[in-house]
Amino acid sequence: MADVISYREAVAEGIAREMRRDPSVVCLGEDIGEAGGVFKTTAGLFKEFGPERVWDTPISEQAIVGAAMGAAMTGMRPVAEIMFSDFLACCWDYLANEIPKVRYMTGGQVTVPLVVRTANGGGLGFGAQHSQATENWALTVPGLKIAAPATPADVIGMMAAAVRSDDPVVFFEHKGLLASKGAPPPADHVVELGRAAIVREGADVTLVALASMVRVALKAAELLSGEGIEAEVVDLRCLVPLDVTTVLTSLGRTSRLVTVEENPYQGGWGATLVSVVADEGFALLDAPVRRVAGECVPLPFADALEERVIPTVDKVVAAVRGLAAY
Repeated sequence: MADVISYREAVAEGIAREMRRDPSVVCLGEDIGEAGGVFKTTAGLFKEFGPERVWDTPISEQAIVGAAMGAAMTGMRPVAEIMFSDFLACCWDYLANEIPKVRYMTGGQVTVPLVVRTANGGGLGFGAQHSQATENWALTVPGLKIAAPATPADVIGMMAAAVRSDDPVVFFEHKGLLASKGAPPPADHVVELGRAAIVREGADVTLVALASMVRVALKAAELLSGEGIEAEVVDLRCLVPLDVTTVLTSLGRTSRLVTVEENPYQGGWGATLVSVVADEGFALLDAPVRRVAGECVPLPFADALEERVIPTVDKVVAAVRGLAAY
């Protein structure tokens, strides 16, 4: 394999590794076959595995996720693609009311081991219906695992864990990261779902981020370092399971917390994390907690306006400066 791999290539590579390993893994979605996916995240799969295992579907999110559910209940491990995460709303009944409840309602007799992959997030000027970060939608539904990798290696490792999971996983691939590159992981790379990573060490403040916001947090930390403020950056990787232990351990060192999330402030995952920290780690805090989040408005199309809505490096730096002086 090459010295570097793009996030986009990592998606296809992660799926291919699992398809080679397990013949019960199949892929389905719109234009994922010969077209290689609208974001080219399934390139090469149709050529290698053929129409028996890579299925092009009609333009119907309900059909895609409904078929995946049935396939999963009868012994397959489907990887279903919903082109944009905004379109999860079109198959929400399956995702919220059916898939996460089957295992529970059958007393464990029937499992639904499927992955719903989707292109998520803003920053590319795709407008209000194609730019939302929707992890917080899935977070409201018990029974779903939620993965959102920030690096190509994590895409491959977390895809392996997601496909092998006996619980349904919603796998958010950030559109703004697709062109980013990183070192390819070793052949049997698996990243356990629910294990956060400390991607930068620091002693003054803990920045907790997810997906594209990890890069924002790292850039902010670099700028702050020039001012003598050393930020520790935690890449959550997953929202369910949520690795609170890593966050609390980091807080034990820094005593200050800032969450950086693309979800809207209203109902964002940061609110859940902060409430858990207040419950379980209040004594660790030496300052109020700050949440840098998306504004509670539909996402603008114009890039200058979109930047006002989505968290930026400057917004994170300002929040941390305020806390450092507290």
